[in-house]
Amino acid sequence: MSRLQEFRDVMDQIKTAWREGQKTALLMLMNVQGSAYRLPGTKVMMAEDGRIYGTISGGCLESDLFGWAEKAMQSGEPRLQRYDLSESEVWSLGIGCKGSLEVGILPVDPHDRFWRQVDEALQREESLALLLEIVDGARVLLKQDGSVAGDVEQLPEAVLRHAKERFSRQTRAEVFTFGGRRFLIDAAKPSERLVVAGAGLDARPVVELASRMGFSVTVLDPRSGFNNPEAFPAAVRHLVQSPSEADPAELPGSWWVIMNHHLERDQQSLDLALRSSPRFIGVLGPLSRTEEMLSGINRSLTSGPIHAPIGLDLGAETMDEVAMSIVSQLMAARNSRDALPLHGKSKIHA
Repeated sequence: MSRLQEFRDVMDQIKTAWREGQKTALLMLMNVQGSAYRLPGTKVMMAEDGRIYGTISGGCLESDLFGWAEKAMQSGEPRLQRYDLSESEVWSLGIGCKGSLEVGILPVDPHDRFWRQVDEALQREESLALLLEIVDGARVLLKQDGSVAGDVEQLPEAVLRHAKERFSRQTRAEVFTFGGRRFLIDAAKPSERLVVAGAGLDARPVVELASRMGFSVTVLDPRSGFNNPEAFPAAVRHLVQSPSEADPAELPGSWWVIMNHHLERDQQSLDLALRSSPRFIGVLGPLSRTEEMLSGINRSLTSGPIHAPIGLDLGAETMDEVAMSIVSQLMAARNSRDALPLHGKSKIHA
């Protein structure tokens, strides 16, 4: 699965290059065997003036890939570039992952209706899936409502059926083989919504870091002097109202970090979060304080997905360190990971 926001950011960079008269290419990591820096579905924009947005290998392969992208942009023909990172000549580049990669290099033309349709779906923040024959065949866009666009008549029905069956639960892009043809199936889902209840100074690095990690952040705090775009430029929404007045129906399925440093507002925020079908609730401060608030609203720690105190045990003290601790726990929960050291693991992304 790809993150929709990351895909949209790449497309926005492509459109910026278009407006400047530049030819562009979309590079997609289509297949990985063994260890690699990123997962299948990773996307990078390259433009003919040399600009690159995004990364596939952490910087090891991008220079070589740009040379191939230049050729694809000039010819207008897509190509598939393979790398075996165990080969000695590739190791001379200083690459630290012993995997093999397949990178699709797709010229993206501003007059190509298919990519315009993809961009329109991305701007609507709707879940979607790309079905791309590797690397120069059928291209189909599967939309959230089940409708399709693109080269539908060229796509085997079995491939479309498989994509629809996997759509809601796909966790990473996959290659599906049918009739000797290979297809990349890459679902992109909207960012998880995170509500940060509290607009104090220590909430600022939490909002900034969570946004950079792919969460769509709403700040909930009734104080307009604190809760505003100047203080929280990374937030997509500012709810300047009391938690007791907010409608839980407007915040369904959200992730929550409660950090008002104000007992009454924290308790109201906790009550609101529990009534909004939450995915995750993290409460800053001692466990005893959270238990006191829960008692005040006739709830218990088993009333929902409550994590108190929120954060991983990193020995954090400063506001930035605490933010790292909090967002690290959010990432671990989002990815169903145990947040233990990677030491001794043979596969990082397994």
